[in-house]
Amino acid sequence: MKTSISQNGKKYNVVLTGRIDTTTAAQFEQDMKPLMDIENGDITIDCADLEYTSSQGLRTFLTLQKKVMTHNGQLVLTNMQAQVKEVFDITGFSNIIKIV
Repeated sequence: MKTSISQNGKKYNVVLTGRIDTTTAAQFEQDMKPLMDIENGDITIDCADLEYTSSQGLRTFLTLQKKVMTHNGQLVLTNMQAQVKEVFDITGFSNIIKIV
């Protein structure tokens, strides 16, 4: 799994590539930690190249969502592949995190 982060003011763009599973979830969480405490920061995560997420990855997405909301920001996931979107739908995460 690879995480690329770019910044434009208080807007952060994240591109995920590969799989978030038991071997990569800790790295994904570590990569996201700096974005969790930014005041009024908006985060867009491009999931076009995200092939899979495990429950550990979902936990990190949920933690990120809670932290971003606490700091008056917005989290948006974009370009999600059908198989990953299905996991978010089945678990109810699509009702918690904005997906476009």
